Amino acid sequence: MKQKIGFIFADEMEFQPFTEIALEHGGSWLSKRPMNTIRYETENAEIIAVECGIGKVNAAFAATVLILDHQVDCVLNAGLSGAIQHLRKGDVVAGTSYIECDFDLSAFGYPLGEKPGNVRYHTASETLLEAAKTIDGVGTARLGTGDFFLADPVKKEEYKEAFDIEAFDMETAAIASVCDRLETPFLSIRKISDDADDSATGSYRELNDLAEKALSEVLLALVKALG
Repeated sequence: MKQKIGFIFADEMEFQPFTEIALEHGGSWLSKRPMNTIRYETENAEIIAVECGIGKVNAAFAATVLILDHQVDCVLNAGLSGAIQHLRKGDVVAGTSYIECDFDLSAFGYPLGEKPGNVRYHTASETLLEAAKTIDGVGTARLGTGDFFLADPVKKEEYKEAFDIEAFDMETAAIASVCDRLETPFLSIRKISDDADDSATGSYRELNDLAEKALSEVLLALVKALG
């Protein structure tokens, strides 16, 4: 029996390349409401891919729909991220951990990023992470998430010191939180688009506008590696 795997892409330019691959090889639209959703079968998996929209709420909603409505066995995410430390533009990484950097209950004595009754750092599925490590050109990184585009070198340094993250995005920790609650394996693959500083906006737009197939191809290679 084939695994059923959920793919989450945040925006149109990240989703479009997968759409092209899927439709060229027998995939089909499932729906366009509440999210653009495509079904695509490979030799070893049935993939349900969604374009969730940017940000934590949209990402969490997509993960919930994939797990509860489509009953996927695991969730994979792909998108662009800003570098915090150790990474350069163009690097492709699998997230080893995920934290919501903008969640703050420090006034009540909680560490930044920690929710009552929840873990502070969510961790990737070991099975998915080990499969990702077999793909040429894929490294690993600790990922942080917030509901804003990080383009502030001061905030970047604060997050580096507070969380020791290596890249920052707007979705991954929200997906990881849902997957943890619903006991579903999760992994995110991210490509570094910018340096999360005052040059970030232009760098991100330049790479995002290319609508490259690279991230979709990595996800499909990962599915194949799962056997």
